[in-house]
Amino acid sequence: MKYYTIQPPVALQPYVRCFWVLEHEFAPGEESYIYRSVADGCVEMVFHYQSAFNELVFEGTAQSWLSGMHFQSQKYRRFETRQSFGIFGAYIYPFAVPILFNVASDATSNEMLSLDIFLGPEGSELEEKMMLAGCNHKRAEILSEWLQKRLVTIKNKDVTIAAAIKHVIHSAEIRTVEQLASCFNLSERQFNRKFKEYAGFSPKMYMRLTRLNKAIKQQVASKPLGQVAYECGYYDQSHFIHEVKEFTGYHPSFYFSGKAEGTEWLYI
Repeated sequence: MKYYTIQPPVALQPYVRCFWVLEHEFAPGEESYIYRSVADGCVEMVFHYQSAFNELVFEGTAQSWLSGMHFQSQKYRRFETRQSFGIFGAYIYPFAVPILFNVASDATSNEMLSLDIFLGPEGSELEEKMMLAGCNHKRAEILSEWLQKRLVTIKNKDVTIAAAIKHVIHSAEIRTVEQLASCFNLSERQFNRKFKEYAGFSPKMYMRLTRLNKAIKQQVASKPLGQVAYECGYYDQSHFIHEVKEFTGYHPSFYFSGKAEGTEWLYI
């Protein structure tokens, strides 16, 4: 399995965290691969340029699409493919959705939409260009150019709330909603309303999602689970176990063992 990232152009970096690539060639005797997407506060624009995945749902499977949007989500999903695959993705801040696509983030939370449904003919045209590209660096160029053209049409953006969301994602500080609102010179009511519009979830829920993301990064660095729980602001071990199980579907001891489905790329 191969996983790597590509940095977006400087003009896109306030909105796109990175481009990423995940590829895997099936070995003899390998019949399928299951990927598990865990809860995440950011958005992924995804292009399956080699083979598609089917989502595993309670009733069986649901046909997936070649390109689409995985919006910020508070639940995990499972996908299966029976062929070697290649995926190109853009990892996007949630506030980029209203800025780039003129859709409030809280209208898309927990959704997963194909590009032709989300963007119409423009989405279908972009999909075709990405599928026909000769390599992933060319895909990065195509998508960068397409996104930068959308930046030109920006009319309104709330830089204060975007900064607040980035602070929650990147800062190691553990703050209450009241403290965050005060830090960004907003009343708690204003802060809650605007934050949900641009992040897709209330500040409390969003902080839970980013805390999981930070825990994953810390544990991949081989820190003991108890230390990870403490440094990421979980009240106690029980709280840590409950949150990880809710957002990944696994007990943390198994999710962070390197054996859980869909986690191989974390350890590359």
